[in-house]
Amino acid sequence: MARGDASRFTRRIFLKRATTALMAGSALLAACSSKQSTPPPSTSSTSTTPVSGATPTKAAAVGAASPTVAPTIPPRQLKQVPRNRTLILRWGGTEGQHQDWNLWNPYNLGANHQNGPGIFYEPLAYYSAFADKMIPWLATSWQYTPDYKQLTIKLRSGIKWSDGQPFTAEDVAFTFNTLRDLGPKVRWGVDVQQFVDEAKALDDTTVQINFKIPAPRFFYFVTYKYDIGVYIVPKHIFQGQDWSTFTAFDLDKDWPVTTGPWKVVYSSPQQKVIDRRDSWWAVDQGLVKAMPQVERIIYLPFTSEEQVAQQLISNDVDCSLDLRPLTIETVLQQNPKIITHTYKDPPYGYEDWWPTSLYVNCEREPYNDKDVRWALSYFIDRKQLIEVALGGAGEPAVLPMPTYPGLLPYFDAVKDLLQQYPTNEFNPQKGAQLLQSKGWQKNKDGFWEKNGKVLEVPMESFTVMADIGPVIAEQLRRQGVQSSYNMPPDFDTRFNQGDYNAALYGHGGSIGVDPYFTLRLYQSKTEAVPGAHQVNFSRWHNDEFDKIVDEMAVTPPEQKDKIMDQWKRAMQIWLPELPDIPIQKWFHRIPMNTTYWQGWPTRDNPYVNGAFWHLTFQLILNELKPTQ
Repeated sequence: MARGDASRFTRRIFLKRATTALMAGSALLAACSSKQSTPPPSTSSTSTTPVSGATPTKAAAVGAASPTVAPTIPPRQLKQVPRNRTLILRWGGTEGQHQDWNLWNPYNLGANHQNGPGIFYEPLAYYSAFADKMIPWLATSWQYTPDYKQLTIKLRSGIKWSDGQPFTAEDVAFTFNTLRDLGPKVRWGVDVQQFVDEAKALDDTTVQINFKIPAPRFFYFVTYKYDIGVYIVPKHIFQGQDWSTFTAFDLDKDWPVTTGPWKVVYSSPQQKVIDRRDSWWAVDQGLVKAMPQVERIIYLPFTSEEQVAQQLISNDVDCSLDLRPLTIETVLQQNPKIITHTYKDPPYGYEDWWPTSLYVNCEREPYNDKDVRWALSYFIDRKQLIEVALGGAGEPAVLPMPTYPGLLPYFDAVKDLLQQYPTNEFNPQKGAQLLQSKGWQKNKDGFWEKNGKVLEVPMESFTVMADIGPVIAEQLRRQGVQSSYNMPPDFDTRFNQGDYNAALYGHGGSIGVDPYFTLRLYQSKTEAVPGAHQVNFSRWHNDEFDKIVDEMAVTPPEQKDKIMDQWKRAMQIWLPELPDIPIQKWFHRIPMNTTYWQGWPTRDNPYVNGAFWHLTFQLILNELKPTQ
């Protein structure tokens, strides 16, 4: 199809041809989800907040009246907490239920730190990419030897686990040594195993880590930022346990054990309830001015976007998973108390570290052919995609890395390569020529075919791709590719295991300093990493690329000329190969309700990124103040 024809594929045409089907599917999903969904707690600022049970409630359309359902008190008698001291979040879950409700060990293969455990395992340090600031936490200082083969970490004294046992260097050493031994069996094991020879507790507050090879980024890696960071666990609880199956959950024992200010008081498939403890070492030692003013956190599973939007409008929810542009526009219009990182202004959020790509499984035919991957890229009109699917509130991504200030020099360094290999170019003629050169021909139905097999791109993903997925599928079909978009409930599991053909997903790699952590996403050794972060989702293998990334791994970040040379050499391999197909920058359009809480991170006060599911959530909790 010529570019002139493609330009007439407007929002109106797409809504007539594709969105009707998508909305029908969404309505079906909402109906299915509502059978298992949780009604919101009471919203009166003067009333107490009973914890709702599994009583179903009908999913409401955006703008409709909020249904009233009598909540059910859980079996455990919980103390009463006012609504204006309760933070209600909509996040996670599958088909309206938390599948990991009893998994509070983030190393458990079915667990996810994003769903609550992240605030129970405090880090050695935080890093705020927005503030470009390292914040010491359990650690007070860290020092490498000149050859970067040894790291000494000094810890704070006087910290205790919630069961009264002291937090010491033994806990830190035990964590790293166990991860070294477990390797690919648990999250972060591969990363630790690559570098750590042995971690030793020299005394109660001093840890010495000896490395197999220079590890100049190791401490940065273990700090909490976005979804990356090593969870330090209590040795006296985790020793002798199988980390891949241990749940660390027993309310009668006050598990999970933590050094933080939180306590799990109830957890079920319908909700997770976390209450504030009475004291916290961080306040006692002056690191934090006061205890968090949030007294209770309730995690409710994310259901349908329409239902969550209605709950935000009616003030039943304080914050949720980021919403699609057209939904967030509606929410902002109907509830003046809702803001985003950019308040009421497009793009209704900030650029996240998670640029989106169309992944095709490079271990499977025909996606193992780089010319097929490039043809698919040429068939996608990203400008049209952003206009139609996002209402113009977005930007294309040229590389699988965010355009953060510390990374911009690396974008500039490969401008010439990007002209030679234009990852954002819409050029159906080029795409057709590449396929024809590999023996593909259009069949009588207008689809590309080779050796009796039609070129298919059956895309899968989850809720957040529901806007762009159908549009990309329509664009590919218009170019002769049999394509579809679906959101199966087991998508995450299969995608992480490499059991997929095509998927829409993001990249959790570099956020500053240098591009090492993005390049690592494409190394062969990260293919077996569990946990959905720092994983080679594309299943692409290139020995020379692997060697360059290993070379960068031992190069100190301050040797910028050397790193720049490694980056260019890596891109000379990556760009012609195009292991996955860049689509768009990911904007976190997170609705933040100021009816009950203020102090959310915004463009005027960007102390940290605003995703409460990231490992820096505690930094937000420290800043939230009750509005009422």
